[in-house]
Amino acid sequence: MASSDDDKTDRIKDSAQQIWLAGLGAFAKMQQEGSKAFEALVKDGMGVQKKTQQAAEETLAQAQARMSGFASEFGTKAAGGWGKLESIFEDRVARALEKLGMPSAQEVAALQARVEALEAELKRKNAGSAAPRAARKTAARTPPEAARPSRRRKPGSGT
Repeated sequence: MASSDDDKTDRIKDSAQQIWLAGLGAFAKMQQEGSKAFEALVKDGMGVQKKTQQAAEETLAQAQARMSGFASEFGTKAAGGWGKLESIFEDRVARALEKLGMPSAQEVAALQARVEALEAELKRKNAGSAAPRAARKTAARTPPEAARPSRRRKPGSGT
């Protein structure tokens, strides 16, 4: 029995010795390759960061596109609503002005065109008869040279 206890003890010592040596070996290996492992981890981390950043940018671009679409759609709907509201308002104002006897924009434009046509016709008629009349008036107003009083001062007079 003593020999079996010694064998067990030797095996436990050998096993503990191997575990201890394995730990020392792992520690030595990590010291030697620690910087390489660290650099490899940094490189892997950079790769993951790039992939994550790219995915985030794609997601952001998609979100911006969707928001732009929503904004455009909302703007179109709002413009249509304002257009309807404006049309209703204009119709009601036009009816109220009509009830008050106010002329419409088309009626005012037609009247303005008639006035301009009449003014043009009046100018044409006046231009044809104005030239002979103006010549007669000028001749009637201009006195002959002899009839005009002289404005020269007499020498030696104070006036």
